[in-house]
Amino acid sequence: MRHFAYLDDSVRDHLFHRPPESFERDSAPEVLAAALGATLYSPATRGTLAADIVRQGARGVTSMVLCLEDAIDDRDVVAAEQNLVEQLSSYARSGAPGPLLFVRVRHPEQITDLTERLGDALEVLSGFVLPKFEPDSGARYFKALDEAIEFSGRRLFAMPVLESPSIAYLEHRRGVLAELSEVVAGHRSKVLALRIGATDFQSAYALRRSRDLTAYDVHLVAGLIGDIVNVFGRADGTGYVISGPVWEYFPQGERLFKPQLRRTPFAEAEDPDEAVELRTRLISADLDGLIRELELDKANGLLGKTAIHPSHVAVIHAMSVVTHEEYSDATDILAESAAGGGVLRSAYTNKMNEVKPHRAWAQAVLRRARAFGVAREEVTFVDLLAASVSG
Repeated sequence: MRHFAYLDDSVRDHLFHRPPESFERDSAPEVLAAALGATLYSPATRGTLAADIVRQGARGVTSMVLCLEDAIDDRDVVAAEQNLVEQLSSYARSGAPGPLLFVRVRHPEQITDLTERLGDALEVLSGFVLPKFEPDSGARYFKALDEAIEFSGRRLFAMPVLESPSIAYLEHRRGVLAELSEVVAGHRSKVLALRIGATDFQSAYALRRSRDLTAYDVHLVAGLIGDIVNVFGRADGTGYVISGPVWEYFPQGERLFKPQLRRTPFAEAEDPDEAVELRTRLISADLDGLIRELELDKANGLLGKTAIHPSHVAVIHAMSVVTHEEYSDATDILAESAAGGGVLRSAYTNKMNEVKPHRAWAQAVLRRARAFGVAREEVTFVDLLAASVSG
């Protein structure tokens, strides 16, 4: 697998100063965590699930979640489980390439049941998504995961979802996050990433953000994201990759506020006419809010994002590419760090790079660069978006 593999070689060479690196299902956990990108959710009830996996993989999806929880009706669980086993077995027999696959279960017992029912087809799974992750349920989830690993003899990862009201409620939050940190730390080697369930957090307060607002405009959610990153996103070696919350919107609709995409970057692109037309398409598809939220995800220490529509995937990946300026700063900082530290002027002559405080940031940038590549100096995010959306 490789991000942007669907682009022609000539297009990729034109866009990237350093192209994305390849990775496989058995790559190191830190490589897979950085490369998750847009994790596309699909209901496990889909009768074309095996074909969907192949098709989405060819379109650039590198991670998918097959959902047995909130994406399906409670009455359809038994049928969904049967369909999931049949579809994954069919996909495994085909030997077709595809993305990293995870199953979102409802409770720990489903992990045990599915492991036994999938048999050899379990080889196509990379792990399980653990919803409503709390101290008690978390311990039971990991017990079931350990048993599945022992039973199958395969490497399986967990992606806990932090979304329960007990985390949201102020009087419990600090204690619950501390307990969760201990639970997760006890199984560190099996935790690929943590996911944030902003929709469930909002539900606890009868809230829902509109297409004109990001998660960070909802102060309750912004505060929760900050606290989760505070506990689980530390750069001292104890932190994890934390993915951004889902962007719910994709249809065209009447807008209350002005679009959030500034005109200037599009007017300054290599092909202004094409770029301006792209801006119109992104706005009409309600993707300008997604782009703004992705910028804020990155600023708040999140990497990757839950996606519920294929149209979001290319945008999320394009926005994950490291800019040439970021790469220049990061490599300069790490080179100077090896020499002892200090302060230096950015090669772009527009900022101060303070070596010791910026070292952890620089290391994170290079991890992202390996997964998503580094854009050429003259290439803007608009050019990457244009290539990704058209590709």
